[in-house]
Amino acid sequence: MTDLVQLVAIAVSGALLAIVVELVRRRRLSEEYSFIWIVCAVALLALSLWRNLLDLAASALGVHYPPAVLLLVLTAFVVIVSLYFSVVVSRQRQQIERLVEQLALLDAEVRALRQPSSGQRPASGKAGWQPVAGR
Repeated sequence: MTDLVQLVAIAVSGALLAIVVELVRRRRLSEEYSFIWIVCAVALLALSLWRNLLDLAASALGVHYPPAVLLLVLTAFVVIVSLYFSVVVSRQRQQIERLVEQLALLDAEVRALRQPSSGQRPASGKAGWQPVAGR
């Protein structure tokens, strides 16, 4: 890697790290989701600073073409991020379903309380209950 390419790679990696930190600081990116981006930016920065790291990783994995290791790491990163976001979406879907059920129960209770009494005892068991006007 030439010096110019290395400097550009360091600058881009550092910029990515700075952008992620700034997004977290401005509360545009949740800390929960920023962790994976910070790890990615630090890994890119390490690869940019240490020229032989990619060659060492390729020889350790038995890969003859070192840039293929980057493709392998990128593919693994995309799979992990996709799995993580699938878990997050599933958890949020369950929370939404629970909230919808709770809202439906509360709505049913409010409707029952707003109905004018027709000589029946109110569900709460209080004999003097009257619906509040204006609601």
